[in-house]
Amino acid sequence: MKKKYTNNYDKIAPVYDFLSRMVYLNAQRKAQIHQLNYLPPGSRLLIIGGGSGWILEAIAHKYKEGLEIVYVEISGKMMQLARARTYGNNKVQFIEQDLADYHSDLKFDVVLTAFLFDNFTREQTEKAFPQIHSYLKENGLWCYCDFCITQEKGKWWKSGMLKMMYLFFRSLGMVETDHLIDMRPYFAAHNYSIQEAAFYYQGFIQSIIYSRE
Repeated sequence: MKKKYTNNYDKIAPVYDFLSRMVYLNAQRKAQIHQLNYLPPGSRLLIIGGGSGWILEAIAHKYKEGLEIVYVEISGKMMQLARARTYGNNKVQFIEQDLADYHSDLKFDVVLTAFLFDNFTREQTEKAFPQIHSYLKENGLWCYCDFCITQEKGKWWKSGMLKMMYLFFRSLGMVETDHLIDMRPYFAAHNYSIQEAAFYYQGFIQSIIYSRE
């Protein structure tokens, strides 16, 4: 039987963005918006776990047309919010589906996974990473954003915040994992190189542009 990812934010979809800004100020958005500078004109994008879809408006602010976007999101309520966004004349295909059930013969120039893998157990990560990798073209870009506690400075408070975050989301039955997976070995094993790495919120949020070799 196929293992589902099932991390669903329906319960807090209307207030998720507000909670993000309340806790992390604008750091999560800044980390993702900066990555949009790497989007090639006329490219095909795969966005997985895009949430409320605010990123579609940020993309349209940079490119009002010419992009082909596939938007995969498991939460029906998040998808409703995303569909209501203004995304210019870019072509957007909305797919409300568990990542485990998503399959495509398309190859993408860019993949965006923002705060996706912090939801996954190791077993889920080991299934999801090669799946997403298979959709990316050679020399394609993987825009990766997530939390980070690998930097020693402030590691104690970062670990504390993660524990509180997981306690909150697990209490609502929205995530299965209770710890953060270090994704660096997965990218290294698949021969990705780092084009740029930036850190936000005192190093707690990382924004990395990976290139598939």
